[in-house]
Amino acid sequence: MGGRIEIKICGLTDVDSVDAAVAADADWLGAVFFPPSPRAVTAEDAAELFDALPETVGTVGLFVDPDDALLDHVLNTVRLDMIQLHGQESPDRIDWIRQEYAVPVMKALGVAEAADLQRARDYADHADRLLLDARPPEGADRPGGHARAFDWSVLTGWAAPLPWMLAGGLTPESVGEALRVTGAPAVDVSSGVESTRGKKDPALIARFCAAVRAAEGSQRS
Repeated sequence: MGGRIEIKICGLTDVDSVDAAVAADADWLGAVFFPPSPRAVTAEDAAELFDALPETVGTVGLFVDPDDALLDHVLNTVRLDMIQLHGQESPDRIDWIRQEYAVPVMKALGVAEAADLQRARDYADHADRLLLDARPPEGADRPGGHARAFDWSVLTGWAAPLPWMLAGGLTPESVGEALRVTGAPAVDVSSGVESTRGKKDPALIARFCAAVRAAEGSQRS
């Protein structure tokens, strides 16, 4: 029972963190192209960070309601294996992006209650994956979980229409329980492996990935 759980480390900004994620057996590395984020990088920075990655490690670009000019610049500068959309992008906009850039798209959905999961159906025939994140707090100036987890029990009995990742407040200490409760096939972490806001900690990255692999082993047994 069970299989490999995919791990995505998002918001990488320096070579040491990238090297740590690769060494810890992460499957996906993410760069943020949204200037309000403390983890934002330029396309040129991301190209350097991702330059020598093994082919087994995928690259993800996080965008929030990107315009065509930003997508053109980033996709022409850095190799991306997946685009992650964290804004209010419509199914039609996702269709256009997938067709224009021939790159799979993962749509992020903010979740606080079971009713929020109904939006997943809107993207079932348009996105390639879903990312379930905590709904941002009221008045937040950027999307994402803001280091908070949502109530994982809302996923009980949920039939996902697409492959999906779990995000929102995950840490090396909590990810094992999150996987046990949700059965998520993939997890995404950013602030949970940071020593200070926006700064990844290689030791925390290693601990997070080790916790996921331990949970993976438990599922098999």
